[in-house]
Amino acid sequence: MEIKLKETEEKQVAYIFYTGPVEDMGDLIGEIADWMMEQKVEMAGPPYSAYYTSPAEVAPEDMQYELGVPFIGEATESGKVKIKIMPAQQVLSAIHKGPYNEVGLVYEVMMNKVIEDGYQMTGAPLEIYFNSPMEVPETELLTEVQFPVVQV
Repeated sequence: MEIKLKETEEKQVAYIFYTGPVEDMGDLIGEIADWMMEQKVEMAGPPYSAYYTSPAEVAPEDMQYELGVPFIGEATESGKVKIKIMPAQQVLSAIHKGPYNEVGLVYEVMMNKVIEDGYQMTGAPLEIYFNSPMEVPETELLTEVQFPVVQV
């Protein structure tokens, strides 16, 4: 697995902060897609999730995460859908190919890199989803894992 240090670009995102099982993501992305159509804005990148709790530490119904989509255009918040600017930041990045339930290994390897190379995490880990199980077999799923970091 190749881990790269890179700079992300600032982006405007529509997101929903959610407490519940990660299996609810499909419904959440549907809500954001509906909102984007109503607001007449254009998707500007793949969907992402940011995890504020770990499945190893909390029950599935207590998972806290944010699911979002970058977009271009003027829009207003509505219902559960909020808007924010994600700042440009330095991240450690790795691509996982395969089922979502196997992405935990990437976290383990990246956490070791953070410790070994003297980085400090500056925010929640992100997963960026380049395709979905509706488009490709699970073995072909591509997920980028990003850890926001600074060198200490």
